[in-house]
Amino acid sequence: MEYMSGELLILILVIVTAIAFDFTNGFHDTGNAMATSIATGALKPKAAVTLSAILNLVGAFLSVEVAATITRDVLNIQTDTGDLALGLDPQTAMMIIFAGLVGGILWNLITWLLGLPSSSSHALFGGLIGAGLAGIGTAGVNWGGIMAKVVVPAFLSPAIACAIAAVGTWLVYAFTKRVNAKRRETGFRWGQIGTASLVSLAHGTGDAQKTMGVIALALIAHGSLTTTNIEEHGLPVWIIFVCGVAIALGTYLGGWRIIRTLGKGLVEIDSPQGMAAEASSAAIILTSSTFGMALSTTHVATGSILGSGVGKPGAQVRWGVAGRMAAAWLITMPAAGIVGALCFFLENGIGGLAGAITVFVILVFASLYMYLHSRRQKVDASNVNADWDDNVPAGSAR
Repeated sequence: MEYMSGELLILILVIVTAIAFDFTNGFHDTGNAMATSIATGALKPKAAVTLSAILNLVGAFLSVEVAATITRDVLNIQTDTGDLALGLDPQTAMMIIFAGLVGGILWNLITWLLGLPSSSSHALFGGLIGAGLAGIGTAGVNWGGIMAKVVVPAFLSPAIACAIAAVGTWLVYAFTKRVNAKRRETGFRWGQIGTASLVSLAHGTGDAQKTMGVIALALIAHGSLTTTNIEEHGLPVWIIFVCGVAIALGTYLGGWRIIRTLGKGLVEIDSPQGMAAEASSAAIILTSSTFGMALSTTHVATGSILGSGVGKPGAQVRWGVAGRMAAAWLITMPAAGIVGALCFFLENGIGGLAGAITVFVILVFASLYMYLHSRRQKVDASNVNADWDDNVPAGSAR
């Protein structure tokens, strides 16, 4: 009985941590949808994050294809019949998932503190892979699924988004070159509200599902849910609702440090560029969600913003900032994976529920430290559009 109640408490801890990850995903990725609209003045900062939060919540209810990908294409925790694979017991399987979530959260918070728009999705996958390797070995990772649904899209999506946005931006300026600049700017600001809303909806459709999939995987490991049940009836409504609310609340909080980097650090954006970038991002993200690809919205949005700078004649692109972002992208999965593996070794070394609680306490204190450190150079709605200074760290504003 004691063992069973320990399993249940670990399951609860996993669900709480998954919701916390979903929350960090929300504020980490708000800039993907709203940075350009805020930078051009199409939307006031607070109005932008409120609109984005509402649409993220709506988007969470539109599809479960990506959630299904998470349950079967990252870790080999279950067999085709829904039983635990590789001799795993429920407690070990849940501890692997928990350690992976901790790795993802810590990397999200570190990059948020630095103002670097790295991928929340890849932080999650990296954490899970690292914990899976530590707990099961190479056989515990679905390498085919990772390559097809994560790694290949990670390299292709920013390049495709950049190309589409560049062509779109060039066409916009070519077709409107005879239009009065002020009238053009005003018209495209209205268009930006529509395209930014579509990106927010797409983000909810894709990213909220990743946490839904992790919670479903934990329930499968615990024995409270089966793959057959998911295939026949879909995910339980409470999972969809809780994940949708968590990502919406995180989105509303703002993530201003990353919004600043995307909106001011890469390109000085005008409304036509912003609309072209957002339309490109929305089209790519929605298409990928339909096919169950766990695409990084950060990679897509950043590629689109860079493309809008390339496509506008005479625009200045800050390639140094882009290079720092690319470096963060390359180390996201390995870094989160190392943290996930260390967390599993620690909790497994201490053992059972006590080990999981120890790691959870470390996560809480690390998160609190980074939050307090961020207050030293505060970025919020009041200074998110301040002029960019290359001599000031990306996560700061003066």
